[in-house]
Amino acid sequence: MLRKNPGINALLPSLILSEVKSLIILLPLCVLLAVPSSLDAARIKDLTDVRGSRSNQIRGYGIVTGLNGQGDSRIEYTELGILNALENFGIRADKADKSRNIAAVIVTADIGPFAKEGTRMDVTVSSIGNADSLQGGILLQTPLFGPDNKTAYAVAQGAVSVGGLSAGNAGGANVQVNHPTVGIVSNGGIVEVEVESNVVQGNSIDLLLRSPDSGTAVKMADAINLLFPATSLATDSGVVNVNLPPQYRGQLTNFLAAIGEIDVKPEVPARVIINERTGTIVATENVRISPVAVSNSNITIFLNPTTGVSQPLPFSQGATTILEGENAELIEEIGRFETLEELDPQGASTVNDLASALNKLGLTTREMASILQSIKNAGALQAELIIN
Repeated sequence: MLRKNPGINALLPSLILSEVKSLIILLPLCVLLAVPSSLDAARIKDLTDVRGSRSNQIRGYGIVTGLNGQGDSRIEYTELGILNALENFGIRADKADKSRNIAAVIVTADIGPFAKEGTRMDVTVSSIGNADSLQGGILLQTPLFGPDNKTAYAVAQGAVSVGGLSAGNAGGANVQVNHPTVGIVSNGGIVEVEVESNVVQGNSIDLLLRSPDSGTAVKMADAINLLFPATSLATDSGVVNVNLPPQYRGQLTNFLAAIGEIDVKPEVPARVIINERTGTIVATENVRISPVAVSNSNITIFLNPTTGVSQPLPFSQGATTILEGENAELIEEIGRFETLEELDPQGASTVNDLASALNKLGLTTREMASILQSIKNAGALQAELIIN
């Protein structure tokens, strides 16, 4: 009979894998990019947003100049854009040339909460024509509007910086690195109209959880009530309503600073994420796998919540090899594992054990994803499975 390794946490069960050729391996517990239990808490300010203090999206149509022959070809809206720009400078022209030194772009930005007039921000420019690159270009002054297309909340202008390049020669050979038709104008936007923020409603504020969860919301309300008794209530999984204490009426900023530093341990959902392109598997600590057997190719996998009993095969001399010392968790033997019906049906194993063991056996990420998906379909994977 195999003995349990006292060095392994009794709460985390063993994992037994068996090749079809009767080789049974008890693999050690390994952590696979999982959220560690020592990750205790986060500040409320890092878990929530305050209702009413949100960013707002703005955008506009602009012209980038100085592209050294890498701009748009003769496109109507590009020509109209440069002609309108020239007219604003008091220059009237009937048509634009074909120098390809200009490009039509869409300019986008986000005005952050509490941004005041004169606040600077980054803006993004993206080509809407057939320009080869925006490298080295200058964005002409562009008004940025909100959804109503009436109010210009900001203006943008400045040198465009891109993270790529595009080059070619007369023979038609072209080389492109990254994405040269999208760029950033650093601090190129200036707020002209302040967006009002309505945070306080009836002497109370709403904290909006970025990852809604009923347990986290209740913990957050309880933590605030410890500091400011009878002020907070989790109204649903995504909102915690907080009444301003009398001493903080008219001092919203001070109150937000006070509750923002309170630590709360958020509830982390049981989730497994597999990225087949990069070969990455991420699992949270709450993921569990119920007893199950999976057969894939020439490998049979038994997942059980407790250490099982192995019956040696004939001519094995009844030997069970138990490695001591640093390798005490790794047990190899020639034998047969008992049926799953004898296992505790209430137990569970961790997906970290399974993924680590499959990786040691040389399975690809795609094969691991297939196995985990099959376990999920069988109802034995107690977590959300995301494959991308």
